[in-house]
Amino acid sequence: QVQLVESGGGLVQPGGSLRLSCAVSGMLFSISPMGWYRQAPGKQRELVAGITSGGNTNYADSVKGRFTISRDNAKNMVYLQMNSLKPEDTAVYYCNDKRWGGRPDAYWGQGTQVTVSS
Repeated sequence: QVQLVESGGGLVQPGGSLRLSCAVSGMLFSISPMGWYRQAPGKQRELVAGITSGGNTNYADSVKGRFTISRDNAKNMVYLQMNSLKPEDTAVYYCNDKRWGGRPDAYWGQGTQVTVSS
């Protein structure tokens, strides 16, 4: 049973920081490339950061230099450190296996809401 539990979101002012966490169970996390996705109302879900099982990372241009993705394979956890937040970062953030995240039938957790507003 795949379980993806995101946490750490909240309301923050522009320029502020948040650290999101994702606890994964029911899958072989240690060999799974993981990603953080976000979805704003009326917009499609987009991949903002990815990390391979070995720790190599990639980022969407919109967040490069501001966000950092990391993982702890011993704890089955993936994190997203978000700095210099902007109002356009406002969205529900989800984690998932990158092999599944682009599929229309992918399983998604509840996500965690990030709101950037003054």
